[in-house]
Amino acid sequence: MDQPLLQRDSGPGCCSCRMLKAWLPILSWLPKYTLKWLQMDLLAGLTVGLTTVPQALAYAEVAGLPVQYGLYSAFMGGFIYTFLGTSKDVTLGPTAIMSLLCFSLVGGEPRRAVLLSLLCGLIQAALALLRLGFLLDFISFPVIKGFTCAAAITIGFGQVKNILGLQDIPHEFFPQVYYTFYKIPEAQIGDVVLGLLCVALLVMLMSMKTSLGSGDDAPTFSRVARRFVWAVATMRNALIVVAASFCAFSWEAYGHHVFTITGETSQGLPPFRPPPTSDTTANGTVVTFGEIVEDFGGGLAVIPFMGLLESIAIAKAFARQNNYRIDANQELLAIGVTNIMGSFVSAYPVTGSFGRWTAVNSQTGVCTPAGGIVTSVIVLLSLAFLMPAFYYIPKASLAAVIICAVAPMVDYQVVAKMWQIHKLDLLPFTVTFLMSFWEVQYGIIGGVALSGALLMYTMARPQIKMSHQGVLLIQLASGLSFPAAEHLSHIIHTQALQESPPHSVVLDCHHVSVIDYTVINELSDLLRQFKRQDVCLILSGVQPNVLEILLAADLEGLRYADGVETALQMGSGNLNL
Repeated sequence: MDQPLLQRDSGPGCCSCRMLKAWLPILSWLPKYTLKWLQMDLLAGLTVGLTTVPQALAYAEVAGLPVQYGLYSAFMGGFIYTFLGTSKDVTLGPTAIMSLLCFSLVGGEPRRAVLLSLLCGLIQAALALLRLGFLLDFISFPVIKGFTCAAAITIGFGQVKNILGLQDIPHEFFPQVYYTFYKIPEAQIGDVVLGLLCVALLVMLMSMKTSLGSGDDAPTFSRVARRFVWAVATMRNALIVVAASFCAFSWEAYGHHVFTITGETSQGLPPFRPPPTSDTTANGTVVTFGEIVEDFGGGLAVIPFMGLLESIAIAKAFARQNNYRIDANQELLAIGVTNIMGSFVSAYPVTGSFGRWTAVNSQTGVCTPAGGIVTSVIVLLSLAFLMPAFYYIPKASLAAVIICAVAPMVDYQVVAKMWQIHKLDLLPFTVTFLMSFWEVQYGIIGGVALSGALLMYTMARPQIKMSHQGVLLIQLASGLSFPAAEHLSHIIHTQALQESPPHSVVLDCHHVSVIDYTVINELSDLLRQFKRQDVCLILSGVQPNVLEILLAADLEGLRYADGVETALQMGSGNLNL
């Protein structure tokens, strides 16, 4: 299919034009926009919109907010990302993980959730403008997997109470597990039957969609049938929620309260106004902006980073799949501006969907980010005209949607893969996974800290291969920086200088591309000791940039050789410079 290239143009043009296209990627594809692209974007936007509405309602439940806040958060991203985004597939909106993180910080208080969106957006936009997107690279894959697995279990189990129709269940994970099982005798039969039926239908439709082949060689009737099944399976969330709502409305019309329903919701579009910078408690106490930020604590750093990580990870995955490139810093800017502007329409923090919406967008054949505008319009129409109908949505049906959405995130196979490839990766994975059940932000912080410690350990203890050939040959398997300086000095002391008689040392520097002042200082101390014991230190295979630094340091007595063989001869006294 003909698709626009969303990366920045590399052709001729004035510098200001290229810079403008870098900051506004829409200028790269809008002049090439065709009627075919419009048709595909309309189809994709409509399909994603029908998926977005029920899931946005469900994710608001995860965030502990009234359901309308899910829709408030689902439309701004489509407009902003059309102008600033670099991926044709990504759809910005509320997600299960961001909803869980939001709840862990604001505890279901709408005013604080809106302020959190503003603060997250400012942090994300600042990271983009300062080109600090590389900081995301320090969140390792095991940490991400540990967190997403724990989050999926937390979110999924948190909806069991709605499937069972239970009330007054704590939100903390471990008390939630206890009281859910404790109150099973109080389960509402109507909610249980409806919830399990919705889960079964969603799983069945998902399986049908997965089992569909391409069908390109099939007869026309068969191709039409496949497309029909694919469309029904793609819009399964909307269809299930509509059917469940109709069922609940029918019972309510006859005066039978069989299901736990959503109830009253605010009608109409949200007002456009600045986000609140203070809050008022139930007893009338005013909580200032500074006190709210203090309450957010470390979560105020975790949520923006996790939002960026989630969106950029999915954007890169679909960019590889569909053969185009994204600009990570521009993606940060798009998400940041979306969260800032979203806070003016009562949205809570959003990001790129890890799979559902973005996958539907890609599979439907979207050509540009303009498909997001269609999705946003559908959300706005729902807010304007359909809010009274949401009164009858059974909570069990929304719970079924959430459970089926997060179930694929529990990737148990990744444990076996990490065990086969690098067993040490299981350590940050396990720490993140277990700590996330206590507090999700602590899980991420703990996992990142442990990954950082393991990374620093590998820098401080690089792999070293030693051999004695009359001269001690030390071969570094990786670079040499200040954490490893003391370790290397200790090895040289014990293996060469403290021997009787002491040995000259050849240090193979082929893999050393960077050297710092600490290493230079350690080499200077070693050279004085080598001189006292009448042996020499020889560096072989030094890279030009490192050699330039060493020569500028003017280390007296340090010798250099082009290769290891030459250095060994110099060390044994068979060759002199």
